[in-house]
Formats: sequence, C-alpha cells, structure tokens
Amino acid sequence: MGVVTGRWWWCRASPAGLSPDAGLGCGVAEAPSLGSPGPDLSAVPAGKTAVGQVDHGDRTAAVHKSLEFPDLLRLIDDRATAFRAVIASAPSLDVQVPTCPEWTLFDLAQHLGQGRRFRAATIAAGPADAPPAEAVAERSAPAPRDREELLAWLEATTRELLDALRAADPDGSCWTGWGATQLTDTCGSVARHQVQEIAVHTYDAQVAVGAPQPLPTEVALDGVEENLFITCFTTSPWPHEPTAFDFHATEGRSWRHTVDGDGARTTRLPAPDEDPDAAGLSIHGTASDLVLFLYERIPLDSLQLDGDPGLFDLFHAWDWWA
Repeated sequence: MGVVTGRWWWCRASPAGLSPDAGLGCGVAEAPSLGSPGPDLSAVPAGKTAVGQVDHGDRTAAVHKSLEFPDLLRLIDDRATAFRAVIASAPSLDVQVPTCPEWTLFDLAQHLGQGRRFRAATIAAGPADAPPAEAVAERSAPAPRDREELLAWLEATTRELLDALRAADPDGSCWTGWGATQLTDTCGSVARHQVQEIAVHTYDAQVAVGAPQPLPTEVALDGVEENLFITCFTTSPWPHEPTAFDFHATEGRSWRHTVDGDGARTTRLPAPDEDPDAAGLSIHGTASDLVLFLYERIPLDSLQLDGDPGLFDLFHAWDWWA
C-alpha cells in the first residue's frame, strides 16, 4: 500500500472536445459526449434502470443508475442553490479561483449560467447533428456584473434548465457533442452530467472563499461512475499488456476501468466473470475525493494506491484518440 504525489489527468478531453465554456472548463474540457458507441459496440439506451454497452465478448458494461431522473433535477437545484450562496457571501466577485487558474468568481458564475442556457436550448431542440443557433448564442451572452442581478440571473438560468428537462423525455435524444462513450445521447444523461458540472464548480467557488466542502455523497457516488463511463471510454487498442484500474470509494462502491486490445471501458464491481486480482492498480478514497481527483481538483497524494503507480504514466501517455 502506498501513496504517490502529483496530479494525473485522468479526465481527458476527447478529440472532438468542446470549448471550455461548454463544460467543466478551468483547463478541463467537459466530458466527451454521451454519443455514438464506436465501432462494433451496440449502445444500450439510458433508460430508467440501466445504461451501458455490450462489448465484443457479449460481456455487458451496463450499470444500474444510482440516481433516477427526479433525483437529478433535485440535485441540480440543490447544488445551484449552494453555488449562489457562495456568490452571495463572497467578499468580492473578483476573487481568484485557485482550481480554475485565471478565472474569478464572476467568470465561474458566468460560465455556469451560460452553460445551463446552452444545455436548455439543446434539450428543447431535441435530436440534432449540431447545436441550434439559439443555443450557441446563449453560450456567449454575458452575465450581469452587479451581484444582486447576477444572483437573479443565475437563479433564472437554473430554472430554464430545469424547465427544459421537465418538459423533455428523459430517454429522448438531444445533441451533446461529446463523442463516443458508454452511454447514449439522452436528456437524462445531460441532466446527470449537469449535476456533476454544478457540483464540481460549487466546490471551486468554495475553494475560492476558503471554505471547501466535500461533494454530497449521493452526488459523488454517481459522479465517479459518470466520469469513468463518459470520459474514459475508447475502442482504440491499449498498446501494453492488458490491465485494469480499480476505483474504491470508502462509502462501499467500486468500479473497474479495463484497458486491453478492445480499448477502455468501465464496469461496476463486483461483476460476473471479473477476476478480483486483475487490477494492476487500485485507487482508494472517499467518493468525493475520487471525483475531485478525476476532474483534477485535488492531487493524487490525496488518495491511497495499491499496486503499480507506473501504470498512471502509461495511461497518461496513451494517445487513444490519435
């Protein structure tokens, strides 16, 4: 058992990644899309109970969602409210955000609000090959700089997003622009990612005012899985010996990220036919710390490692989108 110092960019932008103002920003692009599953893999719709795909050996990578659609809407509102509380109490909107270099609290707030309006417009538009013009326009509309007006604007953008989601079919398709993942393009999947978007940026805002709080447990447990299923999927062959990275949350859930000749994919543990000793490296921490690590908010030495830490270097050097 050991601890390694340093940061590891697990959360990597896809080759068709979005501009920073469309996602988690701060140098970390929003997760690649809940898009097409890639060659030779059939996507499983993100229905009310399961999401995922089936690989070449007919092994399923589907997992049961830990949060239902009403939970996602509740948590979007909860985390948005928590973010506004930080904005309301901050000594200045010009406070720098350490986890988002070169951004101030105002920049962070504008980014979140613009992103919510952008997503509300893409959800309302339904299936599309590109974001509608009105969505693109919303992403660049400036936020008011007066604090009270900014707070009202943030609340309005949350309401717009929630109204669009409530009017949509959670299993209905909409444009995401995120590329190939283990999930499908649905309004429910966008809601799921918006929970993480707002939660992680609320943490960023809390860091900026010197009062960071762990992500709520139900948010974080879903966030580990959501990040791995979206950001870390590829059908590009792993150029080294097959291995796996196991993520263990102290709250009692675990996931395996397998890399081999079929690419990279994630399953929830325990899973049928999974060798418990197959992991080359196991990563242990609270669900909140695992999410914050995956999004580069905390360093690797915040977590406990068991296995070969050199596998981190191999994964990070792997240009799987080339």
